[in-house]
Amino acid sequence: MTRLTEIVIDEALLRDACAGGESAQRALYLALAPATLNLIRRLVGHRALSEDIFQDTMMTFYERLPQFRGEAPLGAWLRRIAIRRCLMYLRSPWQRARLCLEPVDFGVAAEVAALITPGYAGDLIDLERALASLAPTARAVVWMYEVEGYSHEEIAREFGRSLSFSKSQLARAHRRLRAWFEPQESRPSCSVI
Repeated sequence: MTRLTEIVIDEALLRDACAGGESAQRALYLALAPATLNLIRRLVGHRALSEDIFQDTMMTFYERLPQFRGEAPLGAWLRRIAIRRCLMYLRSPWQRARLCLEPVDFGVAAEVAALITPGYAGDLIDLERALASLAPTARAVVWMYEVEGYSHEEIAREFGRSLSFSKSQLARAHRRLRAWFEPQESRPSCSVI
């Protein structure tokens, strides 16, 4: 899986896209869209809503593209826009309530699993389910820290919270994920005598 920060964009293509060149903007889209949508899906955990946030993210990206100063890689800049859009969504009380009422879509995991070595498809679906079992905020913190490489300080800043918020969210999420993957035989059983 390619991360946004790993995508290299040709300088001439970027200049043309910043100037409004449609073919250059199309090429940017083709290069950046899959990784962007993947990131958003992982943070939000709901396919249809991820696609809405993705569209919003790309609209913002193209609106702000002429302002891009090149101080960081373009993928890192787009990643920041995408994560902020996801966090705005996750902070919304209306959207949090909606997440609790709708079932999780594991179809994405099945689609991705078909592309991976057959022996690992079941593991990927288990991982998707384990991540989906986390609260949206915890899932976002895990993904940002473990996959995107954000530090606790950066996560705290993005959420507008303290450093201990990031560390405690990650610790609780790790405990829950470890429990998810613990073999069934070793789990204590509740038997009524």
